[in-house]
Amino acid sequence: MTGAGAAPGWLTARPISHRGLHDRTRGIVENSGAAALAAVAGGYAIECDVQMSRDREAFVFHDDDLERLTGEAGAIAARDAVDVARLRLTGAQDGASPLRLADFLALAAGRTPVIVEIKSAFDGDFALAERAAQVAAAYGGPVALKSFDPAVMAHLRARRAALGLNGVPLGMVAEARYDHAEWSFLSPERKRALANFLHWRETQPEFLSYCVDDLPHAAPHLLRSALHVPVMAWTVRTPAQWARARALADQAVFEGTPA
Repeated sequence: MTGAGAAPGWLTARPISHRGLHDRTRGIVENSGAAALAAVAGGYAIECDVQMSRDREAFVFHDDDLERLTGEAGAIAARDAVDVARLRLTGAQDGASPLRLADFLALAAGRTPVIVEIKSAFDGDFALAERAAQVAAAYGGPVALKSFDPAVMAHLRARRAALGLNGVPLGMVAEARYDHAEWSFLSPERKRALANFLHWRETQPEFLSYCVDDLPHAAPHLLRSALHVPVMAWTVRTPAQWARARALADQAVFEGTPA
């Protein structure tokens, strides 16, 4: 079984394209099939996000709301998979639709690592995590799962063997502060627990994705130096951030072109 500190070398061997190698000026939309194929062609790994449809299918899609990426109103969780698959990604030159995770992985076809971020409302619902796990377990290529939500990752770790995830690295996404608007739904206690990595005993991540602007920080430093847990720095866009990632992390989750 893969354990803490035992992440495979492929996990950080290549720069990791954030939501695929997307470029709206070329009609390549984030988390699209075209972004996945561009990453493969460029020799980069892929980081993608998954959200769940009403009938519990995992789609490669970042937002919980459809507006920004499709122009449609409402939540992706309010649509069945067949309806989500009929939507069109705004600005996609090829008129592409959101892809099921299984179809996205099929495009990667084992040619590059795919790191899947499981989105969560921190509400104890593990349906998306289990569906993503099912798809990952059936995939023949290098794939890893991660989340901001410790409960999601603790759940997958506890059910690892049953879910067929013994060969799939499990990781956490984290940052130093949870005081901005997107985290307003969390209690002060939960924010402190996340910021101070108090979930370690439950999650024991094999890798850590950490906010590049919060480096250096004690949590990634200790995980990396004492426990040999690889650290990915996100989201790296500028030369200064690249320099920080190279000095303080094992790999970068980037947008644009690596510096």
